[in-house]
Amino acid sequence: MTTVAVPTGDTGHRFTRGGRDIRVRVQEVAGGAADGHVLVFGEPGKGCLVRVHSRCLYGEALGSQDCDCGPELAKALDAIQNEGAGVLIYLEQEGRGCGLVAKAHGYRESERSGADTFTSYERLGLPADARTYTHAATSLLELGLTRVRLLTNNPDKVAALRDAAIEVTAVPLATTPLSDRAAQYLEAKRQRRGHWIPTDTASWESDSTLLDRPEPQPQGHN
Repeated sequence: MTTVAVPTGDTGHRFTRGGRDIRVRVQEVAGGAADGHVLVFGEPGKGCLVRVHSRCLYGEALGSQDCDCGPELAKALDAIQNEGAGVLIYLEQEGRGCGLVAKAHGYRESERSGADTFTSYERLGLPADARTYTHAATSLLELGLTRVRLLTNNPDKVAALRDAAIEVTAVPLATTPLSDRAAQYLEAKRQRRGHWIPTDTASWESDSTLLDRPEPQPQGHN
């Protein structure tokens, strides 16, 4: 691959989505471009909306209806655009941090056995979820953001940012499953990883291991 010298300085430019414009600037995530990028929309301040998102080629670029990754990203961007400011941290953690090939093996094993993909990963000798959010937290601190509203259903993301001394209010992302398989995946995330799914009647507070985490607040924008 050819190595090029990337210009330095301000990357701010107009970003058009859904017929609406918003300013965005882009920088490498803490740790470098191989780990991901930070997209800063508008002029976010403390308490702004933040989405920490891991790459999903199937759900985002290929239009897969087997997961909720694409709809979650779209809804998070909708909310940020509606507010006129926010931060998207896009992490290169495909396949829950195990990579695209591992993800494909996981899908194949699930088809063969009927197990959810978390169980399939473990049967293949893979961690159910190998993602980390240290670089995301560091990037937010480098932006001066010590208090955020985090667009997520994943308590691991909340915990990682809190561990970095960032004050977090969780803002759940309610999405409609695009298929039966996507609905099963949502249920597996709830059962296996403790995700709070906004359609649930119970909150994170029902899990005694999460009692120090605040009640997720309703999302203000659709």
